Amino acid sequence: MEIRADALRENLAAVRASVGPGPRLLPMVKADGYGLGVAGAVTALEPADPWGYGVATVEEGTQLRELGVTKPVLVLSPTPPGSEEIAVEAGLTLSVSSVEALRRLVAAVEGAGRQAAFHLEVDTGMGRAGFTEADVEAWLPAASAAHAAGARWEGCFTHLHSADEDDASVQGQWRRLQDIVARMPPGHDPLLVHALNSAGALRCPGCAGDLVRPGIFLYGGSAGGGLPAPRPVAAVRARVVHVRPAAEGTTLGYGATYRSRGGERWATVALGYGDGLPRSLGNRGFALVGGRRVPIIGRISMDVSVVDISDVPGVEPGDVVTFIGSDGGERITVDEVAELAGTISYEVLTGFTPRLPRHWMDGHGQALEHGR
Repeated sequence: MEIRADALRENLAAVRASVGPGPRLLPMVKADGYGLGVAGAVTALEPADPWGYGVATVEEGTQLRELGVTKPVLVLSPTPPGSEEIAVEAGLTLSVSSVEALRRLVAAVEGAGRQAAFHLEVDTGMGRAGFTEADVEAWLPAASAAHAAGARWEGCFTHLHSADEDDASVQGQWRRLQDIVARMPPGHDPLLVHALNSAGALRCPGCAGDLVRPGIFLYGGSAGGGLPAPRPVAAVRARVVHVRPAAEGTTLGYGATYRSRGGERWATVALGYGDGLPRSLGNRGFALVGGRRVPIIGRISMDVSVVDISDVPGVEPGDVVTFIGSDGGERITVDEVAELAGTISYEVLTGFTPRLPRHWMDGHGQALEHGR
């Protein structure tokens, strides 16, 4: 996998241009930097001087600290009981969605003898986590009490459920969050209020608040219909390891789901679902060989896949095949792959396994040191 650090930064700059200079940037680097390698992602993003980084788990947060990140690290998913002590020790900022989680955080702060910040999540329609509006009279005092006990209440946020589809839902959820913030106790320090993901930042920049949390758009995935396209960031390529003629009627792969329709020429490529190439692309996906689009035929195996190169002369073992990226005037995007595989670009990118090397490159094609 080839990953362009300059394209990642340009996508972040596009988010910045959309929301303007006021809101601070909290790029999401969870799931190993959306599958591209978190060390390389942080190295690429640091020159943009983001406010901090967003992760999903305490373990991901401590990994950033081990990489030398000193900026705020916000854990945006609820954390299991017992992880609060680790988070406080690492200086992570936790999100909280229940009074019980607030109590555990206060206990961890008191046990460590040091302060720790938290952001309170409000459920405005996602439903997975967050305090509900109906119970606001119960949890607002609990949050204030936690703040007084040394667990610093720094932010308040919500998760958008349909920003990739329409702006009305974004504005509705933003209003609901604002209604909650308006009920904050008087005299409390100003909170960092945030809601926008990639799609929200591009679709409804007026709802940016104090922080924006871009994710998939940074890594080259579309943020939704009608929105600007990102710069491609990742390219997935592999080499031909075997070339053979296939007489009419020759079967291919597990289940013999493909049978040659005439005299054909096939190339076996050293990339399979064990590397993260979606198995569902068999007999429906495409690759690029010699600047031409060719079909993936037969079922994809764990370690190899096969493409029909009948219309591409001169292909030999060692030649490069592109599954995501460009070759000549042709391009296959991660979103095209996701659509053919019946999924989303997030799953495609995060599905690539450690067996597939990550090579982070700068804008001049030079390798960077911190890629995985």
